[in-house]
Amino acid sequence: MSATRVAVIGAAGRMGATVCAAVDDADDLELVGRYDAGDDLGDLGGADVVVEFSVPDASPANVAHCVERGVHVVVGTTGWSEERLATLRDRLGDVPEVGVLVAPNFAIGAVLMMAFAQQAARFYESVEVVELHHPDKVDAPSGTAARTADLVGAAREAAGLGPVPDATTHDPDGARGARVHGVPVHSVRLRGLVAHQEVLLGGPGEMLTLRHDSFDRVSFMSGVLAAVRQVGDRPGLTVGLEHYLGLG
Repeated sequence: MSATRVAVIGAAGRMGATVCAAVDDADDLELVGRYDAGDDLGDLGGADVVVEFSVPDASPANVAHCVERGVHVVVGTTGWSEERLATLRDRLGDVPEVGVLVAPNFAIGAVLMMAFAQQAARFYESVEVVELHHPDKVDAPSGTAARTADLVGAAREAAGLGPVPDATTHDPDGARGARVHGVPVHSVRLRGLVAHQEVLLGGPGEMLTLRHDSFDRVSFMSGVLAAVRQVGDRPGLTVGLEHYLGLG
């Protein structure tokens, strides 16, 4: 069987460079293109699959370029709002054979953490999310934190739970964090960190803490490579790596 041809958009970035190395090391994959800001994507080097790790403002156009050329895409760039996802779904309607995965996190442990948090959410009165990243990260909250909060918030609603209890009435500096689907989310940016997240769930007399730590970007590669190998068999838009892992 011939190797799957892979191109990487955002190849000069930290994640993109790690993806390039992982593809190079995989016997069943062939790296055929490295692209970064300002490059002409052209025919994408004849790639079967593109891995896209760029920046939120550039990602939709990059993905559209791939889809228009019938190339499957694995997207790790954050900032994919519901509006952007809806536009992408419409675009994929014209090329039903193309598969696109948009995932906020490719670390298997992080995907499991989100799944566990979703399962636990209906049992606890209180829940908050704390995400911790390096200070070079441009967006807050992280895509993983936003996705986690959305999953948890939806699970709470389905269980008939009310709002997270919070008596705060005065918070002029925003110390209580953002609210995503009704869930408080807090972002820490600190030199020395890579990517870390805690989900804190509390009830009378107890707290459950779910935490995942990525100490190196290689932690994301098993998920990225699994996605590259499967995306061609999953036409249309998929949001979240959990669906590729049987957890969706």
